[in-house]
Amino acid sequence: MRSVRQVIALSAIALLALFGVTATSASAATQVLRVGTYNGIPGQYATVDDAVRALQPGGWVLIGPGDYHPAMDESGTQLSSDAPAAALVNAAGAHIRGMNRNTVILDGTLPGSAACSSDPTAQDFGPLDPSGHHRGRNGIETNVSGVSYENFTSCNFLAGSTDSGNEIWWNGGDDGGHIGLHSYSGNYISATSTFYNGPDTAATYGIFVSNSDGPGVIDHSYASNFSDSGYYIGACPDCNAVINHAHSENNALGYSGTNSGGHLIIKNSEWDHNKTGLVSNSQNSADPPSPQNGLCPNGGIGPTGNHLCWEFVNNYVHDNNNPNVPAIGDAAIGPVGTGLVLAGDRNNIVTGNLFSNNGAWAVLTTLFPDTGAANPNNVSNCHGGVPNTSLFGTNIPCLFDDWGNQVLNNKFASNGFYGNVTNGDIADFTIPPLESPGAPGNCFHGNTKLVTGTPASTWPTLLQTTQASCNNPLGYPDPASTAVLGVQVACATQAFFTCPSLPQLNYPRQTHVVMPPMPTQTTMPNPCSGVPTNPWCPSPFAPTAARARVDQPGARIPDAVRLTLD
Repeated sequence: MRSVRQVIALSAIALLALFGVTATSASAATQVLRVGTYNGIPGQYATVDDAVRALQPGGWVLIGPGDYHPAMDESGTQLSSDAPAAALVNAAGAHIRGMNRNTVILDGTLPGSAACSSDPTAQDFGPLDPSGHHRGRNGIETNVSGVSYENFTSCNFLAGSTDSGNEIWWNGGDDGGHIGLHSYSGNYISATSTFYNGPDTAATYGIFVSNSDGPGVIDHSYASNFSDSGYYIGACPDCNAVINHAHSENNALGYSGTNSGGHLIIKNSEWDHNKTGLVSNSQNSADPPSPQNGLCPNGGIGPTGNHLCWEFVNNYVHDNNNPNVPAIGDAAIGPVGTGLVLAGDRNNIVTGNLFSNNGAWAVLTTLFPDTGAANPNNVSNCHGGVPNTSLFGTNIPCLFDDWGNQVLNNKFASNGFYGNVTNGDIADFTIPPLESPGAPGNCFHGNTKLVTGTPASTWPTLLQTTQASCNNPLGYPDPASTAVLGVQVACATQAFFTCPSLPQLNYPRQTHVVMPPMPTQTTMPNPCSGVPTNPWCPSPFAPTAARARVDQPGARIPDAVRLTLD
């Protein structure tokens, strides 16, 4: 006869099974592995590498303050699908959390180096590929769903001959043309690099999400000094993602999103001192499937009550005039002095933002000429675009028109000071779509100067009159204005020719790359919150001594400006 205790135990197991939870998964969910020392209490592991290798699905890795140099790629035992990962998380649903965002550092430099050193002799360029070139390295990476990264800094993982140079990466099958990763989250995370010796080895992406359909949230984060972009979400027809309380500065692009559509919200964030603030684009030669389209799937309703689910709202986009940043590839031709670019995009909404001190254009809606070779993983060549066109005498394998975007009720201050003929707050370089005849043009209304409340400056000059109505199939700029703007955009990017320095073709060029240090960031108020009981966190919500808070509002809009916006 079973004892009462046995009956209770068996009943508990039966209930777990009933709700789809096994004894193994329940045990894994309470696994807490500790790295380093916290509040004088040592953990079980000295290195992040060993803890990540031992991690089970649903488990936790807590990392005490310290400068860690993970090197799983150097061991030869674990490699990600396409590039070396210094810390590769294979456990689905795992939590990687530092105990202080500023002092827990995953560092790509060689062991023994100063934290995030810029010294050339301190850099680790990764193992050699078969041709004898350094492969580069990625920082912390996962290719499984449900992984959260929280409360740490990653720095100086550099590019090489493979897809590398990415600091914090949720990788669902980079450039593979399919969704390979679902839910993810990042909170109180920072990514930066201090080393530059040419674009080929510069760190590439800061906070990077590829081929994921979410739900995903990145909150309270920072990225700087990257040759492509500080933030990237791409290759997701319905991304189901939110970026909130981000700060991105001193990158080629503050944010980049290729073929990222459906549910995607970027809000309450600051984008400044990049070459170009943000670029969302359609593209055939990278991160399929194309094109980018912000329509809600299945005729759904978006956050503003229409059918648009891609939204850029309540952001502060300023001073994106910095050519002296690392830059490579398509990111290097982002138009200097521009706040937000929608390039070959469809059906996005930009509303309630402040754009200031961007020298060329605060907002530019434009077609996108993809000059790269077709991606072999694309569903069909030039899907959503127009194949084999010509622009400025150059063959364009795939041209993506843009339409259906709505730029509404934003504030503008001191943009367009380069003084070229089309420069100002808003410009629309669009032609009636060849691929989708009858599609509505982009629309613009309610956009005003911050101080005076008068209409924002535009090119064409009557843009908010002629294209004020949304869903208008005739809402396109006149060809003469489009031609003038096209030359200006070509000069800002130098994508097709080297633009002469003339009074009406004046855009700043790179002189020397500067890699500013990362400022101190807000750390998680209570790093023990939600963690299973362990020696560092005696109870799930125990207070800790490791606060070191720095109070910085998400978009860091000056108080006077906030009052005006309100």
